[in-house]
Amino acid sequence: MKNLNGIDIDRIIQMAWEDRTTFDAIFKTFGLNESEVISIMRKNLKSSSFKLWRKRVTGRKTKHEAKRNFQLGRFKCSRQKNINQNKISKRNGSKRN
Repeated sequence: MKNLNGIDIDRIIQMAWEDRTTFDAIFKTFGLNESEVISIMRKNLKSSSFKLWRKRVTGRKTKHEAKRNFQLGRFKCSRQKNINQNKISKRNGSKRN
């Protein structure tokens, strides 16, 4: 497995949690196959979080390009927050009292 820094590991974990980001996309970006992603998740998540993630992705069609019903495009919710330097950016706006 490659030497990955904390930012890369955080991004891999984020991509692995996303429903529509495939293991193939993670491989194209980081060169890690599915079993290596599972290993990273196991090492970096709490045991309960890892079990929840495995239950969530096992058998999920959207995590494998070959099993998907759609091929092009990527869904992104308009409310999905952007990530900036390993931190989720806060919404801009005034504070409410």
